[in-house]
Amino acid sequence: MSDQVQQPVPQVADDEIDLRELFSALWQGKWIIIVTTFLFSVASVFYALSLPDIYKSEVTLAPVSEDSGLKIPGQLGGLAALAGVNLGGMGGGDKTGLALEILKSRDFIGRFIEQNDLYLPIMAAEGWNRADNKLLWDRKVFDEQTQLWVRKVKSPFQPKPSTLETVEEFKKLFSVSQDKTSGMVKLSVEHFSPYLAKSWADSLVKAINEEMRTRELTEAERSIAYLNQQIAQTNLADVRTMLFSLIEEQTKTLMLANVRDEYVFKTVDPAVVAEKKVKPARAIIVFLISLMGVTLSSLVVLIRYFKRK
Repeated sequence: MSDQVQQPVPQVADDEIDLRELFSALWQGKWIIIVTTFLFSVASVFYALSLPDIYKSEVTLAPVSEDSGLKIPGQLGGLAALAGVNLGGMGGGDKTGLALEILKSRDFIGRFIEQNDLYLPIMAAEGWNRADNKLLWDRKVFDEQTQLWVRKVKSPFQPKPSTLETVEEFKKLFSVSQDKTSGMVKLSVEHFSPYLAKSWADSLVKAINEEMRTRELTEAERSIAYLNQQIAQTNLADVRTMLFSLIEEQTKTLMLANVRDEYVFKTVDPAVVAEKKVKPARAIIVFLISLMGVTLSSLVVLIRYFKRK
């Protein structure tokens, strides 16, 4: 009988995690989890309550359609193109798109901030007192007694915020979008004060309408001046007739711009003073921070358990 050499069978290490062992480890460290979660929950409540309420005011706008009621002959349109004259302004869609881009531009927002002196409510406010309808100022940024900016910043920034800084901060409070299906435009402003949010929303609509109206007036006046020069330089009857027709179109643009206040956007649903805050969502904040406490404490308990093992 031949000798059989028995090869040792390697033992496969059991690296699988037993769920019962995990639960057992968590149960052993239950007081660490409970206390840590309680501390996180209490801290989250205090943090959530320290956050000021923010209100949102929204206005719904409809683009104003362009319909002059006059058909432009092909040859007249070609002549206008050659002369660099804009017949009756841009199309409604193009004008709306341009107005939206201007509305979001740094130049327009910067001028809006300067004209309305919005540096303080944008850069120094940290809350709002409902009782007396007054903003609360951040003492690290602005000293109400001396009426001086006291924030500490590094060069090239100054204690008083620049227009560019204020524009970037304002963009966080302001939003505008257009529904591609209906064409309706939603403009909204968020702030600690619901009254300021409404006032700014109304002022922005008025400002963009005035901006576009002024641009159209300037362009039409320049076009008329140019066409009058061309009329004085030609004796051809047909050309003079076409030039007079072009002047008629520009005159219609002047008329519309002078008599229509809502030149680009017509208010469908005006902004109102909000009664309910839009944020912060304090319940969600407390839940998420408490959940983070449970997760971190559970990880600590498991790491300690397996290190000991």
